[in-house]
Amino acid sequence: MIQRLLKWLAFLLSFLSIPAFAQQRSSLTLWYDQPAANWNEALPLGNGRLGAMVFGNPARELLQLNEETVWAGEPGNNINTALFPALTEIRTLIFAGKHQQAQDLALQKIPRQAPAGNNYGMPYQPVGNLFLTFQGHEKATNFYRDLNIEQAIASVSYKVDGVTFKREMFSSFPDDVVIVRLTADKPHSINVTLGADSPHKNYQVTISKGQLVLAGVSGDVDNKKGKVRFQARVQPTVKGGEVSSTANTLTFKNADEVTLYVSMGTNFKSYKDLSGNEEAKAKNLLAKAVKKNYISAKENHIKHYQRYFKRVSLDLGTSPAAAQPTNVRLQNFVQGHDPQLAALYFQFGRYLLISSSQPGTQPANLQGIWNDKIAPPWDSKYTVNINTEMNYWPAEVTNLSEMHEPLFKMVQELAETGKESAAKMYGARGWNMHHNTDLWRITGPVDGAFYGLWPMGGAWLTQHLWQHYLYTGDQEFLKKDYPVLKGAALYYVDVLQEEPSHKWLVVVPSMSPENKHHGNASITAGTTMDNQLVFDVFSNALQAARILGVDQAFADTLRQLRDRLPPMQVGQHGQLQEWLFDWDRKDDDHRHVSHLYGLFPSNQISPFTHPALFNGAKSTLVQRGDKSTGWSMGWKVNLWARLLDGNRAYKLIADQLTPAGAEASGQSGGTYPNLFDAHPPFQIDGNFGCTSGIAEMLLQSHDGTLHLLPALPDQWPSGQVKGLVARGGFVVDMQWEKGKVTSLKITSTLGGNCRLRIGNPLTLKTKGKLEAATGINPNPFYQPTAIKDPLVNPVAGSAKITLPVTHVFDLATQKGKRYELVSL
Repeated sequence: MIQRLLKWLAFLLSFLSIPAFAQQRSSLTLWYDQPAANWNEALPLGNGRLGAMVFGNPARELLQLNEETVWAGEPGNNINTALFPALTEIRTLIFAGKHQQAQDLALQKIPRQAPAGNNYGMPYQPVGNLFLTFQGHEKATNFYRDLNIEQAIASVSYKVDGVTFKREMFSSFPDDVVIVRLTADKPHSINVTLGADSPHKNYQVTISKGQLVLAGVSGDVDNKKGKVRFQARVQPTVKGGEVSSTANTLTFKNADEVTLYVSMGTNFKSYKDLSGNEEAKAKNLLAKAVKKNYISAKENHIKHYQRYFKRVSLDLGTSPAAAQPTNVRLQNFVQGHDPQLAALYFQFGRYLLISSSQPGTQPANLQGIWNDKIAPPWDSKYTVNINTEMNYWPAEVTNLSEMHEPLFKMVQELAETGKESAAKMYGARGWNMHHNTDLWRITGPVDGAFYGLWPMGGAWLTQHLWQHYLYTGDQEFLKKDYPVLKGAALYYVDVLQEEPSHKWLVVVPSMSPENKHHGNASITAGTTMDNQLVFDVFSNALQAARILGVDQAFADTLRQLRDRLPPMQVGQHGQLQEWLFDWDRKDDDHRHVSHLYGLFPSNQISPFTHPALFNGAKSTLVQRGDKSTGWSMGWKVNLWARLLDGNRAYKLIADQLTPAGAEASGQSGGTYPNLFDAHPPFQIDGNFGCTSGIAEMLLQSHDGTLHLLPALPDQWPSGQVKGLVARGGFVVDMQWEKGKVTSLKITSTLGGNCRLRIGNPLTLKTKGKLEAATGINPNPFYQPTAIKDPLVNPVAGSAKITLPVTHVFDLATQKGKRYELVSL
């Protein structure tokens, strides 16, 4: 009892020590009472193209700068033509069960190190660092810094000799520059020197006509010469005081206010064109931005950002812990109860997606747009055997559909460069890619045959095109991108091979991403994930052809080939098999759970139609364990949500919201003080995975219905969410108490039948009782795709499923109308 009282008193004293302005901050604010000690404590700003990490040191502010097209190298693909002559022999060895011999031959053709004259992709690289040095501010007091994700603005404040200094910073969406404003509550108090540097070998910092200019060129890697030229220009506007300069610094003395406009440009025009003018772009953007006063620039920035961010709100309850700095809340999350941190983490993922993926920009890479290293982990590329796709899982369901556009543009470009890899490596029509790409849209293998001989990257990426259609109903979009869907399907029409044991059609050689089976062999034939992906590629293409009224003969071919794909299988341990044969080990805790793609993000495993597969997927997930890399735990939140287990999903969120520590590598997962996901090191996909997973816990729409609160944990008994989107264009607002939905508002953007699955009955607020649903949902966006009946181990697959009681209703809707329902 005494210990409990002492803990409470310590908490109360820490709360009272928090500055009053911090206590009044929005619940959508990350805040700290110390400057960032390292990059993983700095706070991210971004407008899709320009990124900045803000450290907040009183004496020497550091803004680490990124521009999305600063990548090493130059245009060009990385096709390895040595594979094609060996394909037949590799396939023969695999079908004969000679796994190591097949692996050895594949490694001869696609070695671990990039062969001479080729490369395994280029790294994403930083622009450099902007420094603001304040003499005499080393002994600041009353320090506070934050990131307000409701406004996409970072701020820093502190006192020196009785004067309160404040910095306000944002990466402007409408003006496409980073803006920094320095103020003080006493006139003539701002004394600061502005400088810059870069980790690049070839760069220079100069002063030109009152502007600080940082210019350089990207790095050389393997057979590619660095040819991305970049330039950052800083234009100050000063009220009061004096301005002086050296060869590479600007100094402001006794100023009342200083505003810095930071512009960046490169010579990048497209993945195959570097004919742009980086200086002209930086100058032009800067000239336009400085014409606007700070107040209007800030207002326009907030307005643009909130157009997206404010679409969704989430309230999971309150907690006294929310009064603590964000890093302290993170340290205490597992032991305490802080539903507001879970809601903040959900919204932080949306903030990061808005900030790193805007229409007209590049897609979010492995670190979004935030990277301070010349050679970042995994090159900060686009890893498409899970990570890039995970970045975009929240896009549709959390009402950020426009953020998906950069990914779609990249897939269109890969469908062009991927024709080369399909033809020259596999002798196939259509297009394909492997497990990585970069700014130059490479489609050949990366990292050698053990990791890289997986010709399925395009198959997974194209799912995002189809899902976007299911959410938006945009037939013009479907028509424009149908050739991409068709090209992906055409590749598999040509490369599928008949395996000897069952005469099924399989992809070979391939792998279950990054895992191994016999000894140290990864490559094989007909992995479960490959079969699931080809099933979806064929299904999407033939459905798109039907909707558009084209290619009936091609659709018939796809339907016939789809019927010959292997079924999913339940193995000896009760698990969903990862391989064509029952090779799974019960002690396998590999971070990739690739064969559960059919559970999430796909919809091939349902408790209502294939309970044996549902049980098999659950057994697999239990056997793999919870703790893993950050992105893996993010995936598992979604998987447990699809398994309708909210408490287990919540446990994975708690595992993810565990301090990551300072380790630079490993597979321990967790979260850094700035809420960045840790592999470790930082990978942004875990942030997006958890945001998607929380949405899946509250709303699912993949299995024929809008399933409300399908995986609500005990920790969130009451709450409210507004703005989530379901397939078929239904926007959902709902409130719940004691685990039951009490009010529901559905806006129908497309019209059509809205089938609801819910734990407690509802009634229309104005028109009375809902109709009980019967038969197949007639809504065209919810048409079932029949999968082949699974092969089930008669003992391991015999477990029963106990599902919570739900009510299923149909609600006829009209386009543009809103429907209100309440509990009975």
